[in-house]
Amino acid sequence: MNLSSLIKQYFPQVEEEVTIDVFDEKTIDAVYRHVVQILMQHMDIEKTVLDAFSYCFYEMLDNVIIHTDKQLGTVLTHYNQNAHMLSVLIADDGIGVRASLAKNEKYRAISEEEALKRCIEDNVTDGEGMGFGLYATSLLDQKIGLRFEIRSGNHTMQVTNGVVTTNESDFWQGTIVYLQLKTDIEIDPQEVVAYRTDVTDEFDTIFLNDNELEQLW
Repeated sequence: MNLSSLIKQYFPQVEEEVTIDVFDEKTIDAVYRHVVQILMQHMDIEKTVLDAFSYCFYEMLDNVIIHTDKQLGTVLTHYNQNAHMLSVLIADDGIGVRASLAKNEKYRAISEEEALKRCIEDNVTDGEGMGFGLYATSLLDQKIGLRFEIRSGNHTMQVTNGVVTTNESDFWQGTIVYLQLKTDIEIDPQEVVAYRTDVTDEFDTIFLNDNELEQLW
């Protein structure tokens, strides 16, 4: 995986400030906690954003483990405190979105373009998961997203103001998910997960005890 190329493409103005983490099935939890705990140090990030983002972030990491047939991924992160903007890229060199969805008989003949459009819809899955993680991420993008794209094979899917488009792009073996979020806007994190789980309680249980919660927020 050419990390230098990814950084130049997606983080051109802040190349030396990008945090890089590599994860697999054994280290996914540690990387997840590491990234979120770094973000928690920035007091200007809204707690409700952290609640929702942490859920979506783990789901995106877990997608690599479950769906790529490679079980190894890379996370690139950068937080621009002045702009209140979080940029996250998760990349793998696995089988890609189309081949993954094609494991499900329902999507056996799906095209690459259609696979990229469908993968952010609710309950669209290759059969190995619930098909909810990228859908929740799309809901987060609707709330505070600045840029959301998924690149796989010869195509890139982009969401702009709620409109989903796909275009041909340079070939990528595997999948890249790139997300830019505004972090200074208070949201209802439960809307991001369609009220299917309590993401605030999950976040507090994993990252905060009651004393820390009172001190920070």
